[in-house]
Amino acid sequence: MMPWPPALTHRNIVPELLAQATPEEAEANLSDLRRLNRYFGGRQTLRSVLYPLLRPGVRILDVGAASGDHAAALAQAHVVSIDIAESHLQGAAGDRVVADAFALPFVPGSFDIVMANLFLHHFEDAEIVALLAQFSGLARVAVVVNDLERSRLGWSFLPFTAPLFGWHPITIHDGTVSVAAGFQPRELSGLFDRAGMRGVRIRRHRPWFRLSAVWMATEP
Repeated sequence: MMPWPPALTHRNIVPELLAQATPEEAEANLSDLRRLNRYFGGRQTLRSVLYPLLRPGVRILDVGAASGDHAAALAQAHVVSIDIAESHLQGAAGDRVVADAFALPFVPGSFDIVMANLFLHHFEDAEIVALLAQFSGLARVAVVVNDLERSRLGWSFLPFTAPLFGWHPITIHDGTVSVAAGFQPRELSGLFDRAGMRGVRIRRHRPWFRLSAVWMATEP
């Protein structure tokens, strides 16, 4: 029987299983994430907000890149993928850097765009504010965030569709945990405000239960 979704009235952050996964389990989970990005809104959301900002030779930093499949979908850009786990970056296209997102090894203004895909929900609000402030210093043009909208229907998606798509158990667990740690639009907007990044544009992306946030450092 499918578990009943919790109320989700506020963000709830608990550890994910991926951090303790074996290499085989991690690869199965990353394979599921690639499918989710390709077919269930990840790429669609990113394209709708990122493509209008792309210019020839644009430099993009993908923070918390994990599988790096977003970089592969941006062949026209120079993408640097960064993750704290080297094993996550094995399939990433372009340049790969292993580093802590809270201590990014770049000078201010190193990139045109800094993006974070399904990354910020892993952290407490104060940590997110610190990350966003750091991103704003690195980005010459924009900071782009693609993350999860917290909802009971979105929480139910992976458990409900597991018999059809064969999601790995870690994917199901971490997916529901991630939705519970996701955001409502005004929550995400408030975090940008706290980071001193006024004027952020927040969009809902249905039926994918995604949120995007675009903050412009300069007009494109």
